[in-house]
Amino acid sequence: MSGGGAIAWIGDPGGEGSWGAPAELAIPLNDRGLQLADGLFETLLVEEGVPLLLERHLARWQAGAALLGLSPPPEARLVRPLIAAAVARSGVRRGALRLNWSRGSADDPRQRGLGLPGPGAPPLKPRFWLQLTPHTPLFTPQSAWISRSERRDPLSLMSRIKGFSYAAAVQARREATLAGADEALLLAVDGQLSCGSAANLLVRHGELWLTPPLASGCLPGIRRQMALERGLAVERPITPEQLRAWAGEGDASCLLINSLGCRPLNRLEECPLTPPGGGDAWDSCESKAIERLWRELAAKTSSPATTSK
Repeated sequence: MSGGGAIAWIGDPGGEGSWGAPAELAIPLNDRGLQLADGLFETLLVEEGVPLLLERHLARWQAGAALLGLSPPPEARLVRPLIAAAVARSGVRRGALRLNWSRGSADDPRQRGLGLPGPGAPPLKPRFWLQLTPHTPLFTPQSAWISRSERRDPLSLMSRIKGFSYAAAVQARREATLAGADEALLLAVDGQLSCGSAANLLVRHGELWLTPPLASGCLPGIRRQMALERGLAVERPITPEQLRAWAGEGDASCLLINSLGCRPLNRLEECPLTPPGGGDAWDSCESKAIERLWRELAAKTSSPATTSK
């Protein structure tokens, strides 16, 4: 953990806003992001004051907004100085940065419900806020449970973006906790493996790292995509039955990977899983090897925040 404390900023897309602790700032009660989860976000890691893979996250943010018919989120020229200011004000040199973009709210108090303003009506005013919180990436093993209640739908637009609503992931993680596991795996509607509650899934079988295709409904994760681009992983449908069979043969290693860390799975329900380095021992050397793999995906692709004035 960094020695600093969490900080947040909220304002309009033009850059005018307020700084404060997250508990001190507020979102209007008529904001559609609050009322309807009508918005999207990006989470990325800041290390030594540098936001890692910023351009890729901003590109996904912009693409997601276009997909949902939202106004374009703030561009890098606004976001970079705010990130630098957050680091300088908070003293958080290593942390989780969340960028939030809501469809916003209307000036007309009669505007409510699901419908959007029609032709000639005053447009909604979108809202942007960010939060920087101390965070140390984790690489230690977890156990997993396959959710029986929640599934990913590849036909839904919400499976293709990081939307505000994570209710399904919350329930899947709650289900896993009640079952005595640390993390949940979610299936697609057709029963194939899709992802973790907040991470992409990588499965090593033989010499290959496999990851479920986007047709499974998994989020197009940044590090997942980089693993594919660099030839470290290939897309392939994986069923729970296949994974259990590979585990029974001692030939299945699993990683849950996202922008904030990479957690190996040491057990899938009743099935023990193989350490990514092979053998039977789960030790600190495994965690270090996994961290090296995770960092390789971001090598030479980070984005320095510009100096705040």
